[in-house]
Amino acid sequence: MRLCNNAVLATFLAGAVVLLPAQQRPTTPPPNAQTPAAQPVPAQAPSLTEDSDPVRSPDITAPSLDNGSLEKKGSGYVLRADVEEVVLNCTVLDGSRIVQDLKKENFKVTEDGVPQNIISFQHTDLPVSIALVIDNSGSMYKKRPSVNKAALDLVQASNPQDEAFVVNFSDEAFIDQEFTSDINQLRDGLSHIDSRGGTALYDAVVASADKLEADGKRPKQVLVIITDGEDNASTLNLEQAIRRVQELSGPVIYSIGLLFGDESSRADIRHARRALELLSTETGGLAYFPKSMEQVDEIAAEVARDIRSQYTLGYRSTKPTTEPGFRHVQVTAEGKGTNKLTVRTKTGYFPSTPRGRKKAAKTAENN
Repeated sequence: MRLCNNAVLATFLAGAVVLLPAQQRPTTPPPNAQTPAAQPVPAQAPSLTEDSDPVRSPDITAPSLDNGSLEKKGSGYVLRADVEEVVLNCTVLDGSRIVQDLKKENFKVTEDGVPQNIISFQHTDLPVSIALVIDNSGSMYKKRPSVNKAALDLVQASNPQDEAFVVNFSDEAFIDQEFTSDINQLRDGLSHIDSRGGTALYDAVVASADKLEADGKRPKQVLVIITDGEDNASTLNLEQAIRRVQELSGPVIYSIGLLFGDESSRADIRHARRALELLSTETGGLAYFPKSMEQVDEIAAEVARDIRSQYTLGYRSTKPTTEPGFRHVQVTAEGKGTNKLTVRTKTGYFPSTPRGRKKAAKTAENN
């Protein structure tokens, strides 16, 4: 049975964006991929050229989903449907150091330049629903053992109440493990290495984000991408992928780009880097670009620390939800006796509309 994201199809009509169950994986054996030995890229990764304008959040009308608010309930947290509340997951940095001792009064939020009143505040290790979205194209054949170890280490370094699912993608995306907290089941899902075909990254991201929204049971949602190349097989483009994630009011995307070696041109590397940076920064995450496979495990541990250290803020917009268009959000923070602080969060969101899907309350136990 195909798992088809109807909301995506209705929005874009750009082709089928699906996650296939593992049993529909092709049974023919994968070709013997010949991957050249990895060579380090220059110390200075190629920067974006002036003619490659970044894809920014489109200021257009789009259907959206309800936002939610976090409430403490017993030993857990409840994410309650509320069309007026916007929830932001924020990482605060003093230089490169994560700041963990701020209070609600240390934060300020503006939406389209207008100050907003913060009505909810959490700084605790909330359980997370995680999508592990792993490139399974031919060029990844020799890299997958190290990638799988890093993905498992990330999960093991996280809250025991986290849940994760595994998507392996090439020119199609397969769910090789449904949501689980069992590390052995996740290991089995990651072990399905075919290493064939192209790289339909954007389709895999959109389908995985839609599944997180539909089936994730935890208060926070995170999508982790590990890939080694540029998208060359998606029906959607980069702007459509970013827009869809913003319509869902999440998840936060962390990207690990294995953009080293001599199998890709400098132009391909530049385009792939730009795409991963935008997918991450627009959603409040980070993009990492290790110089070798030996650095991937360390990066996975850093992603886990970042997720665990976030503040969660909520506010009700001063604009009516019936007013369409993308809402630009900015969060600032000041701490006593600290240098200027940097706050990383999503760049904005689309407001909920009557067409938005009704979302039931989700309870996450945090024992």
